[in-house]
Amino acid sequence: MGTRAIKQQVLGLLKRDDLAGIETELVLFQEKELINALFFGICHSEERIRWHAISVMGRAVARLAEQDMEEARVILRRMLWSLNDESGGIGWGAPESMAEIMCRHEGLADEYIHMLISYMRPDGEEECQDGNFLEHEMLQQGLMWAVGRLAQYRKKHLLTRGVEHDLPPYLESPDATVCGLAARAIGLLGRTEDMGQLRRLRELAKTDQRKLRLYDQGHCSTVSVAELAELALLELQEVE
Repeated sequence: MGTRAIKQQVLGLLKRDDLAGIETELVLFQEKELINALFFGICHSEERIRWHAISVMGRAVARLAEQDMEEARVILRRMLWSLNDESGGIGWGAPESMAEIMCRHEGLADEYIHMLISYMRPDGEEECQDGNFLEHEMLQQGLMWAVGRLAQYRKKHLLTRGVEHDLPPYLESPDATVCGLAARAIGLLGRTEDMGQLRRLRELAKTDQRKLRLYDQGHCSTVSVAELAELALLELQEVE
């Protein structure tokens, strides 16, 4: 089967509702061919295709890593390059896909999680300050989702690198998705220092009607910033 035909078949499967069923069928593809097709999916304009591609990418690259770790590293480096200004691209879906891969493979998380975190941090004057801050709000959306996802599987990796200190500024974002997903990540990481800001977001529920789409456990739902702030407070067991 040619590359174009594989791409069309993979994208067709990603349109389905059942993620488990999609993964069962896609596992029959050779990993490299599948991953190349998934790169078209992770930046797709259709929500279901994009998120299913991100989920499948995580499992596919993790399987590839078990066969050939260097080839899996090449995939991660390709995603990192897509976020580089010099690449000429935008990097849609790259932070989310990197997070999903690292959730599925601890070895890749050990090697690359510091790079994902660097996109939350600005460049500094000191040699050790090697931030790669993402200014584009849509990329920040993906980054906040990525941190929340990693908090579910690689919490220790994140806390060891102090990522909890990078999240509070995102609670001030005018972008509903960035703000709401930052609140969710804070709750998942157990950062109690930010409860005051989370309470403020929760109390704004009457006047702040900002909504966002949340992908979790294979499904998308519409939630409000205030709802995610309240859920974060519940995680911290501090809802009053």
